[in-house]
Amino acid sequence: MTAAAPLRVLVVGCGSIAGGFDETRAAGSWPLTHAGAYARHGGFRLAACVEPDAVRRQAFMARWSVDQGYPDLCVIDSGAAFDVVSICSPTGLHAAHLAHVLRLRPQLVFCEKPVTPSASATLEWIEAFEAAGIAFAVNHTRRWAPDLVRLKGELAAGRFGAVRSVVGHYNKGILNNGSHMIDLCRDLFGPLRPLWAGSAVADFWPDDPTIAAMLATQAGVPVVLVPAHAADYALFELEIVTERGMLVMEQAGLAWRWREAAPSRQFAGYRSLADDIRTAGEYEQAMTAAAANIHDALAHGTVLASTGRTACEAQQLCETIRQMSKGPRS
Repeated sequence: MTAAAPLRVLVVGCGSIAGGFDETRAAGSWPLTHAGAYARHGGFRLAACVEPDAVRRQAFMARWSVDQGYPDLCVIDSGAAFDVVSICSPTGLHAAHLAHVLRLRPQLVFCEKPVTPSASATLEWIEAFEAAGIAFAVNHTRRWAPDLVRLKGELAAGRFGAVRSVVGHYNKGILNNGSHMIDLCRDLFGPLRPLWAGSAVADFWPDDPTIAAMLATQAGVPVVLVPAHAADYALFELEIVTERGMLVMEQAGLAWRWREAAPSRQFAGYRSLADDIRTAGEYEQAMTAAAANIHDALAHGTVLASTGRTACEAQQLCETIRQMSKGPRS
């Protein structure tokens, strides 16, 4: 039997998430980028890239053995054949780039989030690609992290008992980073309803403040977003209080802590949380799993874990929180 030809990939934008984060990582490390994940999988071929900075473009082509490089999408002939297009350019350029990609008619687009700065525009693009029969994946990375995939099943199966409350710590914008937290909570706990939003703090992006907020699941479980300040340090952590203990995702998913409820050693008749059990997280495996999911979606019809629709729903919640917030403060 003849092996299937590798899927031809076009990468738009050659910055950090396209391939830069992997440039200094040790050989054999899990890749954190689009190019790194495609290369590791083996079922893709990096056929072309687009980057206006000539030096960066040439470096990207050399590092990832890219066949062809272009300064702009508009110079690529509409007859060029690409199976997958990765949109790794700045958010403000996504709409223009998606318009060019639509005429190229790939099988699938893998887009960085947010797809566009507004949920309404994002939905319009998602619908345009659906109408064209082009699959659309969005890089809400943790939907592919193996440990979080397992956790979703364990929560549904009741391994930890009832979920009592959820707290997410984040910074650097309700849309840019908060959307990751909201999407993660939606994936783990189901649809969310916003209840309250606090003051907007411009801690990094002038047009995307970080906002405290409270939401609730369909079962009424409170989900609280607690802001940190991006000028201090990066923070993305999740606390899940359950009937049987407390589970904490730390270091953006690189580590976990579990504290199980047990009879108190100090106070007879009471239960308290025992010493923590620490385990390594599997967040670094997420991009590799994303590439595998994309390949399987095109080869076998496997359902994508993160889509334009799921991303748009998270973005709509971000916008609602922004509208509910009490205005900017520094």
